[in-house]
Amino acid sequence: MIKVYKYLGLAAAVVLILSAGLTGCKIPELATRSTNTTLPETFQQGGDSSNIANLTWREFFGDPYLQALIDTALKNNQELNIVLQEIEMSRNDIRIRKGEYLPFVNIGAAAGVDKVARYTNIGAMEATTDIKPGKEMPEPLTDLALGVNAEWELDIWHKLHNAKKAAVKRYLSSIEGKHFVMTHLIAEIASAYYELLALDNELAIVKRNIGIQADALEIVKLQKEATRVTELAVQKFEAEVLKTRSLQFEIEQEIIETENKINFLLARYPQRVSRPSQAFEAWVPGTVAAGVPAQLLSHRPDVRQAEQDLDAAKLDVSVARAQFYPSIKLSASVGYRAFNPAYFLKTPESLLYSLAGDLIAPLVNKNAIKAEYSNANARQLQAVFRYERTVLNACTEVINQLAGIHNLQSSFDLRSKQVEALTRSIDISNDLFKSARADYMEVLLTQRDALESKFELTEIKKQQMLSYVGLYHALGGGWQ
Repeated sequence: MIKVYKYLGLAAAVVLILSAGLTGCKIPELATRSTNTTLPETFQQGGDSSNIANLTWREFFGDPYLQALIDTALKNNQELNIVLQEIEMSRNDIRIRKGEYLPFVNIGAAAGVDKVARYTNIGAMEATTDIKPGKEMPEPLTDLALGVNAEWELDIWHKLHNAKKAAVKRYLSSIEGKHFVMTHLIAEIASAYYELLALDNELAIVKRNIGIQADALEIVKLQKEATRVTELAVQKFEAEVLKTRSLQFEIEQEIIETENKINFLLARYPQRVSRPSQAFEAWVPGTVAAGVPAQLLSHRPDVRQAEQDLDAAKLDVSVARAQFYPSIKLSASVGYRAFNPAYFLKTPESLLYSLAGDLIAPLVNKNAIKAEYSNANARQLQAVFRYERTVLNACTEVINQLAGIHNLQSSFDLRSKQVEALTRSIDISNDLFKSARADYMEVLLTQRDALESKFELTEIKKQQMLSYVGLYHALGGGWQ
């Protein structure tokens, strides 16, 4: 009867402790924020759902030379390969979290030798223990054991399950991160390729201009021989030719650096980048179809990645909240243990087993749990703001690129007329100079203005090309 009262008293004490833990487990109130996903209805007047982001990069970039470069980069680029390893690590995190809410089973073996003092409580008990009649217990005493242990935490509050779901969300986020790196890589290669074509065009302009200036220099020399101009005119024209030739080498250096930028993205050592000679002049603006802003939520990889990170942060809050509640852990073991190998598998004498359950709840000093819960909520709020910022940035980028395409086209049309007028003025100034109706400075300034206007026109067209690449990238195209 006394033993029964002891067990009842112990059970009552356990109930009181657990009750105190549960009632004292007041979860702090935290600030929350709902995600703002309100977007404009359209990017511009008359917009529809047609969207160039639905095109694959092969369809959008029709240049076979550019396609070959992008193909090579998608296979060899180091940054992309680094991201692929991050995806693999995220996949392994899922396996780790999944294993946490399954039983842990271990097998173990042990062997040892123990000699205790005779005049101790353990020594006294061993002295009075005989395994077989007429034989004393051997000294020193060996200890042999073999068994299986199992531990299992019951996921009654879905703490472990939510942790696994958060790992899945982060795995999906890493995949979207790979897609984002792909779109950025494709846009970076296309931009560098178009910059290279523009530099080729500038180099061709400079070489043609050197020829024009060399012809003008010869004319001035003849004029000097005829005493129609002085040596000053000859020196001025010769200095202009030297300046333009110097510009030629500067452009050639930029070409080498741009080629090597592309080679770096392709993970290969410096070499010439193949491209057609007339591609820059042949390029014409394509169709501009930006769709509607709501499509950014499904097309932009960085927006999709921010969304997955937000979902994972919400699950982290649930995991941190579950730390306030009691946890139940079961443990069991079974095996054999004996001091002599002859008795090792003797059943039931050498057989041992155990089964236990632990119910643990935080009671005193829960500051660490509260702090982690507050941190998880703060990370969730960060994820909300990060998602909203990503969406806002995506929408702003598209609007900027659309405006840039429109304004650059207007600027290109006007600059084209300026170049045509200045190109005609070169011939006119040369004819006037030959007939002594214009001085050499007018010829020099006309040639200089014509060269600058051609450079400016090339720059505007390059910016047009980059704007089309930028729009495709801003809309989330390229990773499909």
